[in-house]
Amino acid sequence: MHPLLPFFKPQGVAIIGASSNPTKLSFGIFRNLLQYGYQGKIYPVNPNASEILGLTCYPDIHSVPDPVDLAVSVVASHLTPSVVEACGQRGIKAVTIISGGFREIGPEGEKLERQCLEIAGKYGMRLVGPNCVGTMDLYSGLNTTFIHGVPEKGHIGFLSQSGAICGGIVDYVRGKHIGFSNFVSLGNEADVTETDMIEYLAEDPDTRVIALYVEAIKDGARFMRVCEEVGKTKPVVLLKAGKTQAGAKAVSSHTGSIAGAITAYKTAFKQSGVIEVDTVIDLFDIAHALTCQMLPRGNRAVILTNSGGPAALASDSLGLHGFALATLAQETQNNLRKFLNPSAQVANPVDMLGGAEPEDYERSFREIAGDPNVDILIPILVPQALIKAEKVAEAIVNASRGVNKPVLCCFMGDEAVQEARRVLHGNGIPMFTFPDSIGRVLASMRFYSQWIEKSGKKVNIEISRDQKVVEKILESYRDLLSIGEIDTRPVLEAYGIPVVEGGFAASLEEAKLLYRQIGPSVVIKVVSPQILHKSDVGGIRVGINSVAELESAFSSMMEDVRKKCPEAQIMGVLIEKMAPKGQEIIIGMKRDPVFGPLMMFGFGGIFVEVFQDVAFRVAPMDLQDAKDMIFETKSGKLLQGYRNLPEFDVDSIVSCIQKLGQLALDFPQIAEVEINPCLVLPKGHGVLALDGRIVLAKE
Repeated sequence: MHPLLPFFKPQGVAIIGASSNPTKLSFGIFRNLLQYGYQGKIYPVNPNASEILGLTCYPDIHSVPDPVDLAVSVVASHLTPSVVEACGQRGIKAVTIISGGFREIGPEGEKLERQCLEIAGKYGMRLVGPNCVGTMDLYSGLNTTFIHGVPEKGHIGFLSQSGAICGGIVDYVRGKHIGFSNFVSLGNEADVTETDMIEYLAEDPDTRVIALYVEAIKDGARFMRVCEEVGKTKPVVLLKAGKTQAGAKAVSSHTGSIAGAITAYKTAFKQSGVIEVDTVIDLFDIAHALTCQMLPRGNRAVILTNSGGPAALASDSLGLHGFALATLAQETQNNLRKFLNPSAQVANPVDMLGGAEPEDYERSFREIAGDPNVDILIPILVPQALIKAEKVAEAIVNASRGVNKPVLCCFMGDEAVQEARRVLHGNGIPMFTFPDSIGRVLASMRFYSQWIEKSGKKVNIEISRDQKVVEKILESYRDLLSIGEIDTRPVLEAYGIPVVEGGFAASLEEAKLLYRQIGPSVVIKVVSPQILHKSDVGGIRVGINSVAELESAFSSMMEDVRKKCPEAQIMGVLIEKMAPKGQEIIIGMKRDPVFGPLMMFGFGGIFVEVFQDVAFRVAPMDLQDAKDMIFETKSGKLLQGYRNLPEFDVDSIVSCIQKLGQLALDFPQIAEVEINPCLVLPKGHGVLALDGRIVLAKE
């Protein structure tokens, strides 16, 4: 038995702190348990009452008879630890803590929450909450919330970190005939998290789609692993709050300045197959469509309408989201002309005009559905005085039987189309109020379809590396916060990332010796622990082709750097071989506190922050993830041989990204690492790290 099952299908429920006072939350919970068909035992617990709503009231949890496998605590926060202790002694393994007054109010509440968690651990109990609304199971009839009313029975399992959101959503979906399997409010998530609940709903036979409202995720790596596994059989649709939240407070690399916290969330969701949405309406429109419609096999849609305006809006929505209006076969158009109004438009959109009858919808739908050029059908209705919307809905339901293509309807309005919505939703056809919803819903369905296809083809590689070399270098920088290029070079080499030939010179004389070894054309770079971006302070000279040029460049560079950074400690210079011609890119990593190593690829050199032509993935990633990351950017398209440019070595970039990701996974003390620029050579000739730096974590 799944350890979270008692929160949804318990044999018996004890309400600790139950009250007969209708103004108390506990009364609302008790009443909800009684009125929605729950068949298990219900036990009110309150030492000051003998019965509540006709049921025997028990003085404490020890007095409650079997069966009881779920306790719902509605007592004050300072009494809650003793309640959890008593439940543990009684052998109850699932406790929902409704009460507030815990971590959300400060240190004192946090201490109480920690006590509850420690007690639960001692007895092997699971806790939902505190500071939550409770749970519903629409199939068992369990309702431990104080929310007014319940949604209809269906196949969306909904989780929320906000209790108030749950109440508002129940009120919103009632009457819209969007069905749910479960409703869960998680509150502070002292124990049970959204990831735990996703794992439970993955096994729930009544749940087809998992929908979430989240504000933060505790263990990002586990969340991604679970969603990636669950997503293979059940879509996960998510609305994230706090999208404008600032990212890291202090960053030192280009990667760090671009990769904020919300970037990590968006990247993690996309990579693990989570369908992220922007509004509550989209959350349930998309979740509902996924419960009852097949995924689109192509992007060619046909609009069947009685009004041109909504069809134009739907066409815009489709186009904005990568869908096209199908070109109907000439035979289909000829057949439509035989029975539609002579003035009707029989190309796509098919506009049957305002007087279109239910029979027109049914016959037209059948003709269009059989057209091999059509992948998706979108009937639209603007209610007319002489046409009953529900009759049109029935016509669409009849015509859609046996059709092996997605059908999404838009019936504009509210009061006049309520019965039509009941007909359509009752027969597994989603209905939207406005045409602009359709493109967003279809785009989410297509994203999920493509992710499913890609997830079955994952290819991972084993990365050969010398961790001992890196351990030694990091140990020598234990009390410092950054590693410059001079010691970043051997770190990269230890992970098989090629670096441009070169070496360190502490003086001009040593620089001359190095020049004679690696010349005739070199670059010199200043080496200083205080200077991360050398080009900003004149700390680089390129194209040096003689000893005389080296002497002059060395002198002028030192003069420029001392003027711009008088406090910098100059240790010497790097002498590096002039690199061959290629394409400059950036490959970087910034460690996100939730999801771990966030990898970046993009346009390289000094303009990376200006253009921000970048893409992200969370390490580890497979070969296809790394390749997709490259081709999401404009610079990635240049690498394929744009116009007169050669085709560059994309496979070597993929390998470099994966190796840098493995370095970040192996050494959590690395906060940021960056290769910028990284030079990509023509296909078959690899990559070269031309510059690099590492930023270490403060703790």
